[in-house]
Amino acid sequence: MFAKPFRVKSNTVIKGSDRRKLKANISAAFPSLTSDELSELAPNKEELNIVKIYTHKGDAVTLYVLHKNPLFFEVEKQLYPTVYVLWHYPALLPAFRTWPPVLQKLIGGADLMLPGVIVPSSGLPDVKQGNCCAVTVVNNRAPVAVGTAAVSSADMQSLGMKGRGICILHTYMDNLWAFGDKSGPPSLPDTESEEQMVTSEECEADDVVEKGEDERCVEEEQSTSEPVTDVACIEELSLVEEEEKGEKVNEEEEKDEQRTPQVTMDALLLQCFLHALKSKVKKSELPLLTSTFLRNHMFSCCPSGKQLDIKKSSYKKLSKFLQAMQQQHNLVRVKELTKGVESIVEVDWKNPVLRSFNVQEEVDVEATPAQNGGEAESLYHPPEITTLYSVSARLEPLFLDTDKRKGAILQSAEVRSIVTEYVKKNELVDENNKNYVTINPVLCDCLLEKSEYQEVESLKWDDLFSRTLGRMQECYQVVFPGQPPITKKGHIEPIDISVASRGSNKKVTLIKNLEVYGLDPAAVATALQHRVQASTVLQPIPGAKDKVLVQIQGSQIHQAGNLLLDHYQIPRKYIQGLDKAPRGGKKK
Repeated sequence: MFAKPFRVKSNTVIKGSDRRKLKANISAAFPSLTSDELSELAPNKEELNIVKIYTHKGDAVTLYVLHKNPLFFEVEKQLYPTVYVLWHYPALLPAFRTWPPVLQKLIGGADLMLPGVIVPSSGLPDVKQGNCCAVTVVNNRAPVAVGTAAVSSADMQSLGMKGRGICILHTYMDNLWAFGDKSGPPSLPDTESEEQMVTSEECEADDVVEKGEDERCVEEEQSTSEPVTDVACIEELSLVEEEEKGEKVNEEEEKDEQRTPQVTMDALLLQCFLHALKSKVKKSELPLLTSTFLRNHMFSCCPSGKQLDIKKSSYKKLSKFLQAMQQQHNLVRVKELTKGVESIVEVDWKNPVLRSFNVQEEVDVEATPAQNGGEAESLYHPPEITTLYSVSARLEPLFLDTDKRKGAILQSAEVRSIVTEYVKKNELVDENNKNYVTINPVLCDCLLEKSEYQEVESLKWDDLFSRTLGRMQECYQVVFPGQPPITKKGHIEPIDISVASRGSNKKVTLIKNLEVYGLDPAAVATALQHRVQASTVLQPIPGAKDKVLVQIQGSQIHQAGNLLLDHYQIPRKYIQGLDKAPRGGKKK
């Protein structure tokens, strides 16, 4: 779930009522915790933050952060602990043991398969399907992953320890772990592992990838007369699943030339369909017009060098293809919401066909900027922009009690809190009207104009706060995923879109300040060029170091705005010039 970077929507300090609710939820989800342990996880007098994020797949997740470490994450009203919590309370969840080389596969996004689970002499932990559980490695009880049981422990045994065991949600070294202090797992000796230590040669981690897909790890069970003496088949562990799928896809591509064109197009159609469902379509988009699904999602999932054409497939029409997907695999449910117009109203994301599909890494022209000669970079995620305020020399006496000197950077909520505390501490609230604050000499010097010294004796609370913020220097903080925050004074420059005339009757669209938001102008120019089929040019901006201007032929404000708003998810308030777009309508 957190193998790829996520986007932070909000980060707020928890309220008293929410803190009590969180404590109750933790106690209900993990009844083994004592009252003292609950107080350590959700202390009453320490700052606890609620961070709302969106994963790379669009799932909404709530994080609970203490001392800059995420302690719990909540998905669909289900609370899960992070590895930071489990390192302090390793017995909080039932744990399944595996081999150290497997950890890298789990970090990469793979689930833990049953052949990779080590069955202890005491038997597997007693879990039911869907129960939260942890994963540890041999010789260390400190959990390295958190997930849910794909099947119950009884079913694991009845299946002969084959198939999917744990659906992994979060691991050590993933992006959720990186959101904290990035500390490593403690060393907690595993006595049972030490007793079962093998004497044969240990397998190299590289073998996990080098072995073929037909090799299966057959773990020798400990008999009554002999201990286990050979575990040299760690290579498989069923966690080479991703590599195997990749090999299968490559083999299928090699066989494409030997297939008939119709069979090849059917395979390409299915591949683009599954790719679009797995990585493009979000729950919030449903119901989704089938025509929009094809145009915006399936076409963009077509591998480079290939062209998707339904008429060359055996289905001939999109409606027939979707009907086949509904009847044969129950992947989607298509319904005619309006006469003659079909929409996808439901997607079964838990369908085995969809879950087992491996998305091939493709260089998306719009989503993946190309730099340094065309090397693909990570997907773009918009920055989190926060307005801050710097303490000025004039206001310094007002903030002395909190030891905030000139130049100290504060959020608006912190400013309000400090001002409120100052007023209450100095008993400045008007006794007759609680909505007013009496002006003392410090407030007079800090907030009033000279002409108001003799006239204004009290201010309303809102006026007090607005005057305080108005006399502070405005700053802004930009936080890109996985990078330290950047704080600068002044207002952040918006992305500017304008139209200029060239020659007699030629127009060009100009876009600047993309670099401020971490956007690569070359990638944006290429994306626009593909969208509108017009030429683009990059030009340096005179007097601006390391900044370039994107120029595209024609009046393209609508297209540029849609690209920035919908694809790159830049908030509208940070884009200037959208109102200059020509309005549609018939010419008189």
